[in-house]
Amino acid sequence: MARKKVLITVTTYPLPSRSYDELVCTAGFLEDGSWIRIYPVPLEFLKGLKKDGKLQSFKYTWIELDLKKRSDDFRPESHSPESYSFKDMEVHEKIGTEKEWGFRKRFCLNNVYTSMDALIEESKEPTNKSLATFKPTRILGLDVEKEDREWKKEWLDQFKQLQFSFDPKEKEEERKPIAKLPYKFLYRFVDSDGKTRRLMIEDWEIGALFWNCMKRTNGDESAALEQVKAKYVDEFLSSKDIHFFLGTTKEWHMRRGKNPFVIIGVFYPPKPKETPQLGLFG
Repeated sequence: MARKKVLITVTTYPLPSRSYDELVCTAGFLEDGSWIRIYPVPLEFLKGLKKDGKLQSFKYTWIELDLKKRSDDFRPESHSPESYSFKDMEVHEKIGTEKEWGFRKRFCLNNVYTSMDALIEESKEPTNKSLATFKPTRILGLDVEKEDREWKKEWLDQFKQLQFSFDPKEKEEERKPIAKLPYKFLYRFVDSDGKTRRLMIEDWEIGALFWNCMKRTNGDESAALEQVKAKYVDEFLSSKDIHFFLGTTKEWHMRRGKNPFVIIGVFYPPKPKETPQLGLFG
């Protein structure tokens, strides 16, 4: 066990594609710039904490807590909280977006991959790398595919086991399982080897965006999906310098699948401003 300070950059949406102990996964950077994965975490972690009466996400916030390496996970980055109620967690400063996300870039863009083949090779033994920042050469689009609309009973039972509350006064009956996404979202892109790839996005943000769009469109799923695409394709590709946070699922990494990675987060600082070129007599 060791006390560690972690900059949270990823919180995933609970998905039944994962093994039971990975229903909610959080990842980020240690102070030395190396990746770390923390699971399981309480579902309430996705909601953040109230500060000055407002709900604030833990994303890009430094937290400190006791962690231990998972003995049941061969991936070197995987750790578990010593206290599953997170009662020993200290919340420190949040890193903002000043200087075109300059402070965030110091950690998030410290080691960037551009070739999926190179990254997949590092995911093999003995390295077993399972977390990385990736820069696609070109994003081709966002695919949307239908999913089952209800959680299976065994998953609902597992949710109940993992649901701890940050507020000891909160009543058990007030906590409900998080809504299941009826769609899955996948980015299509080309990497530096010129190969076309397609990876599922398991980030909490895109799921939360879908539900917010559903509210804005009064439950019109088609309109909500168009708004999700407008953000993740139109807005991001026109004005953002897109990078992916990639992570492996334990199941497919252990099976040594052809590509065990999924997109667990999207890093979207603004595109660098172009420096105007001076003329001959400028």
